Amino acid sequence: MHIHILGICGTFMGGIAVLARDMGITVTGSDSNIYPPMSTQLEELGIKISHYDAANLETEPDIVVIGNALSRGNPEVEAVLERDMNYISGPQWLAEHFLRGRHVLAVAGTHGKTTTSSMLAWILEDAGLEPGFLIGGIPQNFGISARAGGGKYFVIEADEYDTAFFDKRSKFIHYHPKTLILNNLEFDHADIFDDLDAIKQQFHFLIRTVPGSGQLVINAEDSSLQDVINKGCWSEKTYFSLSDRTDCDWQIGKSAADYSNFAVLHNSLPGGTLEWDLMGAHNAANGLSAIAAAAHVGIPPGKAIEALNRFNNVKRRMEIRGTVNKVTVYDDFAHHPTAIATTLEGLRKHCTNERILAVLEPRSNTMKMGVHKDTLIDSLQLADSVFIYQPEDVEWSIAKQKSSSSPELAIHTDIDMLVDEVVSMSRPGDNILVMSNGGFAGIHEKLLLALKHKHPLPETSNN
Repeated sequence: MHIHILGICGTFMGGIAVLARDMGITVTGSDSNIYPPMSTQLEELGIKISHYDAANLETEPDIVVIGNALSRGNPEVEAVLERDMNYISGPQWLAEHFLRGRHVLAVAGTHGKTTTSSMLAWILEDAGLEPGFLIGGIPQNFGISARAGGGKYFVIEADEYDTAFFDKRSKFIHYHPKTLILNNLEFDHADIFDDLDAIKQQFHFLIRTVPGSGQLVINAEDSSLQDVINKGCWSEKTYFSLSDRTDCDWQIGKSAADYSNFAVLHNSLPGGTLEWDLMGAHNAANGLSAIAAAAHVGIPPGKAIEALNRFNNVKRRMEIRGTVNKVTVYDDFAHHPTAIATTLEGLRKHCTNERILAVLEPRSNTMKMGVHKDTLIDSLQLADSVFIYQPEDVEWSIAKQKSSSSPELAIHTDIDMLVDEVVSMSRPGDNILVMSNGGFAGIHEKLLLALKHKHPLPETSNN
């Protein structure tokens, strides 16, 4: 069997490619944005990637799997329709070939889906359950974004974005989870949703697919999630919170300021202390929800905590890309002001006396449209200096959002000039935090190379 995947370098569709290859299926694919880590993963698996061209379909595959980034007008989409070829969406293909008959553990929310899914998959793996998974990133404990697994459990990052140009339901509607984590809910994806209420409705539809014997793991601090629950819930509910509130099933007790260690409480009773390399309240919440979800499939809190003590974060989530003369370059996948603010808060508490130079590419469709323009600069307040790349397709003026209370802010339309300014300002002890949900034109390596030229004598380490 041969499948051809359109949008194969997207994190989700790349995972589909891995799963199909695990089944012994011949896999090819096309994309226009080919960059690591997904392009590297696919190349290492021997999967051929082409740029979009109708000629790629001359050897007709058995089925074409179409990603949600594809739209009418794409040459391969048009060829599929004109030739009446067999096609399907990625989520539907996944549901039909991998999820049916399995216990699906899904992670939904505006932020933290990739990290939480990775934590949950690792807890199950460490417990010997051999889970399958499809995650929108590459968990370093596994080194791959997807696998079929050997047991009955499958962990899936449950995205609310639409399924395909021919199926406008949210992707997660196809997954039918039995364990569902609801981490948080804010307005995002303004290119497909009119407002927050529209997203709440999709989350309500998701909850409708969870069986009565299933369980929802819910962030008690998020009022939008409670609005969704109030629309109707037919499954068991368990709540978690970073506070010690007694109306929650899962809580955090004593913790370090940067949450590099914290006590886990279950029904106010101690479950153990988590000590890891991660930082930030957002990661503490991610970890707590993963521990709670694992308990639903019989993994005791202590066992889950032991696994997370050995958890290695996902690539592009506060990943250290290299250090030159004590200047550290981080890579973080950022697409929303709340995620930016929480990442900076965690780094600030970890590096109390060191400077943070934040480098941001507003690349998501929602950011480009300016939906979050009133809160974007405020989300960067904990940085000492901010450098923003403004490409031509950003539909608003970043400079106009600057206020007297803003951190030192520089705006560039040329990445090389941005790199030059960041490096010229850097000094030993600095932390350069690069944030984008794309490849950012290889800026991380450009920064490290320029830092080597500025600081040629000390030994350089790269990760």
